[in-house]
Amino acid sequence: MSEDDSELQRLQAKRLAEMQKNISSRDDSVETPEPSKEKTVNPRDILIKQLGFRGLEVLTNAESQFPNETKMIIDKLYELIKNGEITENLDGGKLLGLFRSIGLNVRMDTKINIQQDGKFVSLTDKLSNKSKDDVE
Repeated sequence: MSEDDSELQRLQAKRLAEMQKNISSRDDSVETPEPSKEKTVNPRDILIKQLGFRGLEVLTNAESQFPNETKMIIDKLYELIKNGEITENLDGGKLLGLFRSIGLNVRMDTKINIQQDGKFVSLTDKLSNKSKDDVE
């Protein structure tokens, strides 16, 4: 019986040590999020605040066409904005020029509107109406 008791005590001590280890590791994990409660900064949000006319349109097209490369560019632009090297607004033309200068040919939707009878009509609508008129 004394052998069984010593075996039981050894198992209990082992289990107690495991429980104490789990409690201490749980306490460590609870303490780590507290310092990280500081406001986490999303580089994309900071860049969007710095974008000008049609900049967001270029950025979203670039993200859909080149997601990995655009993520790296966003991070680098964030660093430049944070360091104060970029202070002006980046409009769509400048951002598109940046992407094309590094070899990313971001495709943009092109629309050509013309004025007809005091309102703007897309060129495709104008041409399709003209061809229907020619057929009749």
